[in-house]
Amino acid sequence: MLQNAPFLHASLAQTEADIRSAQRLRYRVFVQEMGSDGPGVDHARSLETDAFDPYADHLLLRDSRLVDGDNDGVVGVYRLMTRDHAAKAGRFYSASEFDLACLTQTKRTVLELGRSCLHPKYRGGAGLLAMWQALAGYVAARDIDLMFGVASFRGTDLNSLLHPVSHLHDAYLAPAPIRVRSRMPLPMPLLPRDQINRKTAMRDTPALIKSYLKIGGVIGEGVYVDHAFNTVDVCLLLETDTLKQQGLARRMRSSA
Repeated sequence: MLQNAPFLHASLAQTEADIRSAQRLRYRVFVQEMGSDGPGVDHARSLETDAFDPYADHLLLRDSRLVDGDNDGVVGVYRLMTRDHAAKAGRFYSASEFDLACLTQTKRTVLELGRSCLHPKYRGGAGLLAMWQALAGYVAARDIDLMFGVASFRGTDLNSLLHPVSHLHDAYLAPAPIRVRSRMPLPMPLLPRDQINRKTAMRDTPALIKSYLKIGGVIGEGVYVDHAFNTVDVCLLLETDTLKQQGLARRMRSSA
């Protein structure tokens, strides 16, 4: 529980050094652990960057026990983009993979969650709870109606993901008004309901995706293969009408 982890503190990045700390953790997780690469990967400085970083808010989770000299103690990050951030950047990050017209053409207040990761030692439990509680405060302060962002399966072999992806589309497909769609030219074939192995599907679904589903998340239609990041992505969406303020924090806490 968070009350037993007073050494964990979440706050928004205030300086370029703070953003570099987020990018270093992203390099450790996305590049070293997951095998990602691309034009934004700076191997010389161990940074994972992209063109959206200067325009976004970066939520950082720190372990105060690790802050010492050059060690900034950052063990978790979220990149947060509001509609204003996206306007300055030119678009939302997810727009390269999914058609977001049903979100961007509405007057609802939306928030894109991106580049989320935790150091391996802090996944689940208090680390995830601390990040989600800070996110809940950000959402409440800005009166966010809907959160969205890509979430990933590791690897790019679609055949190995037939059961989990088919299950997600069968049980958690977003309602039509917010059903974003993949921009991938060739859609992924899905198994009929009676051929889906639910046990296999849940076993092979990443923990972060399952956590969002537990608090009411749904997915857009289709997947997108991101070869640079070595992932297959789905777009997760979460309406916050029933989750705002303490309700959001409470529901997130129950799934941590």
